[in-house]
Amino acid sequence: MIWESELFQLANILNLNHVPEQFVEDYLGGKATTLFLGAAAGSEKFYVNVDKISPGSKSAKYHAHSKQEEFFLILSGNGTLRMNGQEYPVKKGDFVAKPAGRDIAHPFINTGTEVLEILDVGTKEDGDIAYYPDEEVILLRDQRKAFKLADAMPDWDSEPNKEDSR
Repeated sequence: MIWESELFQLANILNLNHVPEQFVEDYLGGKATTLFLGAAAGSEKFYVNVDKISPGSKSAKYHAHSKQEEFFLILSGNGTLRMNGQEYPVKKGDFVAKPAGRDIAHPFINTGTEVLEILDVGTKEDGDIAYYPDEEVILLRDQRKAFKLADAMPDWDSEPNKEDSR
């Protein structure tokens, strides 16, 4: 049973127009801002962000996730969603889901004249790997380590009884 005092502690009600400073990040050299709403409210299993992308800017590099599922809703503005090599126009009210582990690469590009605001909701997944197909890079997100696929070891395998060729 949840006691009234515990319920009060769980009710972390905030306002979109007054997000605490520590939950607001400017990035891309000032061309984008993210409001980390879920983190501010105490969300643990999924994130809820509002991304504000300036005209002419991209929301992220073109990438796909191995485990993270995402959902996007255009709150204002218009732009382009690049998804799996295709470009789709998006505007206020449009929404799209991106299931995990299906190599669905994406970013949003603000091709409009106003700020593109996107509600970005997704799961928090340990061990998620991001793949950047334009650069042929994989990112181990938990470890913040990136690797070029060109550096792959084609002759390596996990057989423990083979002689190590080092």
